[in-house]
Amino acid sequence: MTTPIPNQPVRGSSSGVAIMAVFDLLGRKWNMRILWELNHQPHSFRGLQAKCDDMSPSVLNSRIKQLSEANLVLKTTEGYQLTPQGSALMQTLNPLREWAAEWEKGFSS
Repeated sequence: MTTPIPNQPVRGSSSGVAIMAVFDLLGRKWNMRILWELNHQPHSFRGLQAKCDDMSPSVLNSRIKQLSEANLVLKTTEGYQLTPQGSALMQTLNPLREWAAEWEKGFSS
């Protein structure tokens, strides 16, 4: 499975528009969870695997590869961590998290 990147056709869109590539990448199973877990601190491969409900090593490896090719995750001596672009993405998602928290309140009754 190829990594969704801007200016290339992705699932659901042949336009190559960057936002469609982002939606495709983030919609792939486990990618958001990996980004979420790396948002505050780096993790080793095994540490990240444990944080992600012990997903299989082959799946984790393929997801890390996708996120690395998308310039969102990198491997350092401290483990896997977000790139500046990955951190910026997570900051961009903060208003959506806030909106979701308000939306959730409508289902608490």
